[in-house]
Amino acid sequence: MVAFTEWYEGGYGVSFRIKGKILDRKSKYQRIEVYETEGFGRMLVIDGAIQFIERWEKMYHEILVHPVLLAHPNPRNVLIIGGGDGGALREALKHDVVEKVRVVEIDEMVVDVVKEYIPIDGGAFDSERCELIIDDGTRFIKGDRCRYDVIIIDSTDPKGPAEKLFSIPFYRDCYERLNEKGLVITQSGGAYFDSKLSIEVVRRMKEVFNKVYPFFFSVIGYAPCWGFSVGVKGDIDFLKIDTERAKRISTEYYDPEHHDRMLFLPRRMREVMESL
Repeated sequence: MVAFTEWYEGGYGVSFRIKGKILDRKSKYQRIEVYETEGFGRMLVIDGAIQFIERWEKMYHEILVHPVLLAHPNPRNVLIIGGGDGGALREALKHDVVEKVRVVEIDEMVVDVVKEYIPIDGGAFDSERCELIIDDGTRFIKGDRCRYDVIIIDSTDPKGPAEKLFSIPFYRDCYERLNEKGLVITQSGGAYFDSKLSIEVVRRMKEVFNKVYPFFFSVIGYAPCWGFSVGVKGDIDFLKIDTERAKRISTEYYDPEHHDRMLFLPRRMREVMESL
């Protein structure tokens, strides 16, 4: 049996049987691999970490995008930092109120590889509402003068070029680029096998944003209970969503009717988060 395994702390691993490796390239920033799994389609791996599995990628991208876009009263302008695979962009464009989505991806090779080998964007990069910018997200946001309603940080794990996307200065820059009312969401590691990252992200975001909402969702391909953190600017209530707009989008995993239940944290994690 041939398998690809991503290991987490303590010897926990996430493993998939594979038919073979389709691609192995090194960009200026990272190693990019594409595998064909036995039962779940193709899998993107960056620097040894699973980014998504074709069959299950909507689990991650729907949860990263729809909660914040439905909680914001009028999300016309959206910025995605990272997101070179196009999954988050695809989900954002499902919202008819969204007028413009900027995707700022540091590594053009990620965009090219996914377009050729696992085109999950479904043509989203060709939309008139999309603007793709190849740049370092931290540098871009410092020099940007646009204002956004929602900023989605769709990054790899905090190492290499993505490390700065988990820093307090970067969160401050995001806060400054938001309109008077705005939301920022980022992935923040696993609840159990990467809990130090989840806790640290919330601690740092609390130094910047008016309110921070951590939550977890199971994503096949990642460690159990993957973390997401939402930072609020202004008086937006992340617990409430626009139910009428929710009816106009199609999802497989995110359920607008149970939006508030995502905030139910495991007891140990809730107590830690509340103490920060």
